[in-house]
Amino acid sequence: GEEPATLKEALLEVGVKMSKEDLALDPRPLLKCACRRFFRDRAAPSFVDLLSQWGPCPLDRNSTKVKQHYALLQGPRFDAMCLGDANGPLCVHVVKLLSTPDAKDFVAYGRVYSGRIKAGNRVRVLGEAYSPEDPEDQRPCIVQGVGICHGRHVTEVLEAGPGNCVVLEGVGAHVAKTATVVDDASDDPCAIFEPPRFDDQAIVKLAVEPLNPAELPKMTEGLRKISKSYPLARTKVEESGEHVVVGTGELYLDCAMHDLREMYSSVEIKVADPVVAFCETVVETSSLKCFSETPNKRNKLTMIAEPLDDGVADDLERGDVRADWTKKQVGAHFRAKYDWDLLAARSIWAFGPDTVSTQSGAGCSNVLLDDTLPSEVDKKLLNAARESIVQGFQWGCREGPLCDEPIRNVKFKILDAAIADQALHRGGGQVIPTARRVCYSAFLMAAPRLMEPILSVDVQCPADCVQAVYPVLARRRGHIVQDAPKPGAPFYTVKAFLPAVDSFGFETDLRAFTQGQAMCSSRFDHWAVCPGDPLDRSIILHPLEPSPPPHLAREFMVKTRRRKGLSEDVSIAKFFDDPMLRQIAEENPIS
Repeated sequence: GEEPATLKEALLEVGVKMSKEDLALDPRPLLKCACRRFFRDRAAPSFVDLLSQWGPCPLDRNSTKVKQHYALLQGPRFDAMCLGDANGPLCVHVVKLLSTPDAKDFVAYGRVYSGRIKAGNRVRVLGEAYSPEDPEDQRPCIVQGVGICHGRHVTEVLEAGPGNCVVLEGVGAHVAKTATVVDDASDDPCAIFEPPRFDDQAIVKLAVEPLNPAELPKMTEGLRKISKSYPLARTKVEESGEHVVVGTGELYLDCAMHDLREMYSSVEIKVADPVVAFCETVVETSSLKCFSETPNKRNKLTMIAEPLDDGVADDLERGDVRADWTKKQVGAHFRAKYDWDLLAARSIWAFGPDTVSTQSGAGCSNVLLDDTLPSEVDKKLLNAARESIVQGFQWGCREGPLCDEPIRNVKFKILDAAIADQALHRGGGQVIPTARRVCYSAFLMAAPRLMEPILSVDVQCPADCVQAVYPVLARRRGHIVQDAPKPGAPFYTVKAFLPAVDSFGFETDLRAFTQGQAMCSSRFDHWAVCPGDPLDRSIILHPLEPSPPPHLAREFMVKTRRRKGLSEDVSIAKFFDDPMLRQIAEENPIS
């Protein structure tokens, strides 16, 4: 906004000389020209001096990062990583896979914590499932090249030491998403770095199939590369046989589909309409004690299901409770934070569906509790079958009875157990399916409900467009929580919660209603119970008509079961034994 004469004097004060032609430029080109001349002689040296004087040395942060993310907090390898010892055992944390220019292979990007790595090194790649007790997820390989990234370019180097972020060739084929690379010759006990955690979750599903069925192997290989390339993407095959890609949102999956078509498979792909992932939960305690017998009639388990306390599932998914904690540590945590009694807190057997929370799976948001009394149950025999019962519980939590979606926020209590004396009669083949079945029956008797993902939406728009945002959100069951001006800008910020199942096309509608003046960003925020009872058979669903809110849970369940190739309704006889069905009939003769 300055006049040319005034601007010329102001620029001369900082040592910038401008010609008359430059001063006559428009504001944006003029600003670029002035900045270019100001930084021309001093930009690079100043920036390098800034980093060298004030930027912390990477080795100074080694100790903090290792203590936060490494699984084994003791031993010579841990000490070497904390000190950044270049002569210590090799340990590299691979955090991402980068595609090669021809999209046929991947290179691994990671940070060296200790030791030195160079081309020709024999190393072991420890996957995310590796542990000293279960060392199956590891692969030996040879490093074929080491490089240092700078921008979009990679410079080959002879070797790299602690503190460097490197690109490794030759190990990408053995890495799923993240990994820990250690030297092959060392016998020191080693663990893995925990996989990175993200604030977002993969909640949107997309079913894909090749236009030409003969190109299915190419598409399958492309899906495998998509899973490796995108940290939060997952690919799986449903029971119906369809290939599904799971991502965080529409734009995320759009990018994945572009890479699948153009880079990784080069085949024509048919894409179904996007759908969202659901969870299953309960809102009451089981109305009766549910039991199930093994096929050989030698074992019997009795359970009930009830909702977990508020906040427990979120703590478990965040990893605030670790699987390697002792029974005493777990008991102290639940007693102090949730006021559980000491006996119940120390009777926790397992979390499910997974042992620890992961970004790529269902997490660990359910609890299995041993609520039996030593005077009524032989604890020695029950503990002998514990591993099989836990496996059945985790299997059941991974695929719920309503529509094969993960179970969330449920506490399963073992009230009684009759276990066979002989180990032959209480094997996994007998107990695991029985434990899963009794979990399902207890779940179905505890007022089951569906849970849907809720997105947190931030909309920025001029003040005169704010009122146009409200009807767009109201049509999609959105709930506005804040509407305020943005400091230092002529915009208003509207914060709202929007169900993910109604979010498809939201951005297009928003721009249409505001004539392109509104911008929005969304991310996963929390899970919420869908309105309505999914097992209410009195609800009649009319095709091509929107369902009222009390019918939504039923509609979501039925459509999800149809899409997965399941029967339209949940069959109780599939999960209840005959003695259990007789007991229900005696207690409810009218039904």
